[in-house]
Amino acid sequence: MLDTPVSIRRAAMNLLARREHGYVELARKLRQRGADTEMLEVELQRLVEDGLLSEQRYLESYIRSRAYAGRGPLRIREELSQRGLARADIEQALDAAQIDWDENMRDLWQRRFNGQITDLKDKAKQSRFLAQRGYAADAVRRLLDRQGWAQDFAD
Repeated sequence: MLDTPVSIRRAAMNLLARREHGYVELARKLRQRGADTEMLEVELQRLVEDGLLSEQRYLESYIRSRAYAGRGPLRIREELSQRGLARADIEQALDAAQIDWDENMRDLWQRRFNGQITDLKDKAKQSRFLAQRGYAADAVRRLLDRQGWAQDFAD
């Protein structure tokens, strides 16, 4: 039970020591552990003022981590929205990340499928896989069509 400001701050610091958290995510975790809502808001605000809780750092860390794991910008955007972050902040962080999403997608495709398409069914399977990972349909189409299959499916 987190019933004092000190216990709330200590629990928050323990969570932040493991990894960056967003404000909403950290508040939810601390509420689940029994933190009083009024004390929680005060302590979270103090963490922000002290520079220990930063939405910007959380966004940067999360985007880098998910991109490294092969996730695309559409999926990352959706995951961050579900975590209660503002759409404008997400867009700004995605732009600032300077990730070459096409290169990221191509690397994932090479690792997963050895850069080969055997037939139309295989192309559809690869397209679904990349779309589920969060890459835009037009980017997926460009990547897979560059592999010499565009003319075969044009009819």
